[in-house]
Amino acid sequence: MKSCLLLALLLFSLVCLMYQASDACSCAMSHPQDAYCHSDIVIRAKVVGKKLLDDGPFGTLRYTVKQMKMYKGFDKIQHVQYVYTDESESMCGVKLDINKYQYLITGRVHDGKLYTGLCNFNERWERLSLAQKKGINHRYQLGCNCRIKPCHSLPCFVTSKNECLWTDMLSHFGFPGYQSRNYACVQQKEGYCSWYRGMSARDKLNINTTDP
Repeated sequence: MKSCLLLALLLFSLVCLMYQASDACSCAMSHPQDAYCHSDIVIRAKVVGKKLLDDGPFGTLRYTVKQMKMYKGFDKIQHVQYVYTDESESMCGVKLDINKYQYLITGRVHDGKLYTGLCNFNERWERLSLAQKKGINHRYQLGCNCRIKPCHSLPCFVTSKNECLWTDMLSHFGFPGYQSRNYACVQQKEGYCSWYRGMSARDKLNINTTDP
């Protein structure tokens, strides 16, 4: 009898573990430029409060933010006051610290509200590289007609002139890699897209006014 009960408990635990694993949040790796181009809203903000709302199966966290700067989305929301995410991390809810850091926050607008999650690009501002900050300010927008093609195993090839081959996944240094932190895929005058890191005329003009 005890052995049957023990077996039943083990089977129940195994089923629970399998359910949790299948229910966990899973996101494909994304270059920051793709995150920018595919987002409705891109802002820099500080989280000043949060509230758990009793809606959805696990509840929704509503973060109150102090918006420092908007980089994309003026046509969607002119000023962001709240950011919404699932309360459960298994549902891709994102956890942000209160009154500690400035964050780059990206997300989609639904019913006039900004929603974000673990599959969006959300990062503490001071952790971004200088090239990523320049990208968010103007460079990424120049490449939204380009396609960043991930390379997970060799050989990899571009198949059209608007593609940039993204090889960070092949590096043993891990993610985010060198291309993610230092390059933008932008369209050149000739019409093709390629990785770009150099200093443009606009960069030189704004070199002393780049966001710290």
